[in-house]
Order: sequence, then structure tokens, then C-alpha cells
Amino acid sequence: MSKFSHLTYRGSYALVTGASKGIGKVFAEVLASRGMNVVLVARSKELLSAHAHSLSEKYGIRAVTIGADLASPRAPFDIRTELASQNIEIDLLINNAGFGLSGSFLSHDLKQEEEQIQVNVQALTALTHIFGSSMAARGRGGIINLASNSSFQPLPYMAGYAATKAFVLYFSEAIQHELAAKGVHVMASCPGPTATSFFDGTSTNMSSRDFDSSLSVVEKTLESFDRGKSVAYPGRASVRVATWLSRFLPRSLVVRIAALATGKMGLHNPRRHISDHPSDLATRIAKRIAEAV
Repeated sequence: MSKFSHLTYRGSYALVTGASKGIGKVFAEVLASRGMNVVLVARSKELLSAHAHSLSEKYGIRAVTIGADLASPRAPFDIRTELASQNIEIDLLINNAGFGLSGSFLSHDLKQEEEQIQVNVQALTALTHIFGSSMAARGRGGIINLASNSSFQPLPYMAGYAATKAFVLYFSEAIQHELAAKGVHVMASCPGPTATSFFDGTSTNMSSRDFDSSLSVVEKTLESFDRGKSVAYPGRASVRVATWLSRFLPRSLVVRIAALATGKMGLHNPRRHISDHPSDLATRIAKRIAEAV
């Protein structure tokens, strides 16, 4: 039980976006192991159905699947309608889905940039408003928004992505202050390098030792949530320290170093990175900054 959200895990409902793979899939597994019923949201209904069946069989919970593309502005409202038709109230919202574009800003079609903002910002905001409102009315609930280490500094060649994650961090901290008195606990999670498929097809050469597992990230995020934190750093200490550098270095220097790092990683070439949570990039940027000081 999380005393800060007045949330009892067993028998409650959690909604997890981006639940078909990676961190989102693991969130669903860990919450189901705590006795929570889960609503799994992602574009791939087939993958969701297999995962939902597995969770139901293993943990004896109810697992509901909703196929939805959060790049559509209607998706959050369609999710609300579907849940209302099944009389499901969400007690814990995990806004995990996201994607990032690499390459110069002008190398992308405007529609691509708008979709990135739609998924990473607009859908997250809509889902937070929809389910946060009902939680506040009931006087209990929790919301975990997946931010990133890229929340802490601008990233040339991933300009839009880093900006969306900065929004997630600041937005979550602000509404945590607003909703705490209403029994709703809001937290942003800023993972370090996590083992995902985010860098497939790029020139990054980080070794497996540089990555945390999705299970470690989820467990540490939920531990911070249960302790009432407003921001979680579910990575190793060196990653947390790296997030402080942009507070002490001139911002112009941080941007130049970040640009050098993204360029060396091949991220100046246009590409769409689809991931439950593509956080490992920012840690590599932070390492470059640390090496420069």
C-alpha cells in the first residue's frame, strides 16, 4: 500500500500505456504481482492480448487490453469511454508510452514533430486530466509519468524529444503540489540507461554493463512512489550526479557538449526511435558533459 496516494494495490486497477514491451510490460507484470488488476494500452493488440492472458493466469488478476494509438488526439477519450463501458475506475495511471525523433529539427516533416508532442505531451496531459479528476473526486489515487534524464538539458538533434521530457518533469512536479491535498500522489520518474531497443540501427556503442534492466527501473520507481517522492531517479548514483551538471555549467556550454555527443552517436541522421521509454541517450550525453569538465 502507498500511504501517500491512499492506494491499496490489491484489487485496484492500474492503467499502463506502452504496455506491450520494455518498461511498460514490466510495470504491468510487477503491479499484477502485487495483486493489481491491469489495463494494458498500446498499438499492438496482439502482443497485449498474449501478455494479458499470461498475467491473468499467473497472478489471478483481471487484465484488460485496449488497442490505441496515442498519436491520435482522440485516443485518451476513447480509452475513457471504453473503461466507462466496463465500469472500471483507474486507481494508478502509468504514463509510460513515448517516442523520440533524432536528426535536425528541420529534417523532419512537421507532422512527425507534432506526433511526437502529441504522444509525449498531449496524450500524457489528457490522460492525467481525465483520470486525475476522478481520483481527486474519490480522494485517492496515483499517477507516475515517465520523464527522462533528457529532461535536464537541451539536446541538439533530439530537440523536440528533450523538450517534451522537460515538460513531463516540470508538469508532474507542479501538479503533485496541487493534488497532494486531494489524496492524489503524482511522481515523475527519470531513469538512466535502460535496456530497450531505442538505439537499434544507430552507432551508439554503450556496453550491456552501462544499462539497467527494465525490472530494476520499475522496482526502484515504485519504491520511490511508495515513499512519497515527487521525482524518482531509478538508476545508479553516477547517473543522478550527471543530472546536476547542467545546473552548474553555463547553458551554452552544455548545449555545445550535448551537440558533440549526439553527433558522435550518429543521431544527427533523421530517425524515429520508438520505445516505451528511450532514456539511455541522456545518460550518454551526461557522460560526455562530465568528461568535459
